[in-house]
Amino acid sequence: MEKHSCDGVSFTAGIWPLDPNRTTLLFIHGSGETALLWENQVTALAADYNTIALDLPGHGDSEGPGLDTIAGYTAAVMAFVDKISLANLVPCGLSIGGAIVQQMLLDHADRLRAGILVSTGARLRVMPQIFEMIEKDYQQFVALSRTFAASPQTPAAVLEPLLQATAQCSPQVTAGDFRACDCFDVMARLNEITRPVLIISAEDDQLTPPKYSDFLEKNIAGAARCRIPDAGHVVPVEKPEEVNRTIKGFLEKISA
Repeated sequence: MEKHSCDGVSFTAGIWPLDPNRTTLLFIHGSGETALLWENQVTALAADYNTIALDLPGHGDSEGPGLDTIAGYTAAVMAFVDKISLANLVPCGLSIGGAIVQQMLLDHADRLRAGILVSTGARLRVMPQIFEMIEKDYQQFVALSRTFAASPQTPAAVLEPLLQATAQCSPQVTAGDFRACDCFDVMARLNEITRPVLIISAEDDQLTPPKYSDFLEKNIAGAARCRIPDAGHVVPVEKPEEVNRTIKGFLEKISA
């Protein structure tokens, strides 16, 4: 796995330079997180695909301020796609990353082969208590994330690197991410999505419960669905082998 930067956007790649003949998986992290969320996928899937995970603006090692709208983040991701000339593109996003992928599927479908939605929904309302906690005691918010971001079955040590990355994110940036989620709503537009879509949900997800994915599955024509037990919101970290196997199976199917 290699770390690179392009016009202030930091990203990791499984192989570099990219193989233009391969499908390119572009991984987009969740609120207050970094590309670290997708480390297992970037590494494990690099044998078969181009794999890239970026830090959104203001996150990790990426420059610029964080944003507070899905439209703004989508524009930033598409600018990155243009800069490094990503082709055969399949974006894969978790939570706010999944909202960005939905926006890409709606507004930039001609640039995509497919999309993968993980632990997300077509509407992502945020509890007021989360904003209050971020503003008053950000470290408490990070500490409580151990409870609500993962399954009770997930060992605490598995989450530590991800939580450390969130702790280092500016509280203002994390709050902006949640504001972007809170205003996001494409429930009435899902029937416009025509590219193949894979939906991955986790049975113990408290932030985007499986019913969110039920709605996506029901309203996106032909969507594939995978339900992963004993995992929570950050399922790519909690159950990496299952997530990797599901993504590979989906891509093999749409390429057949």
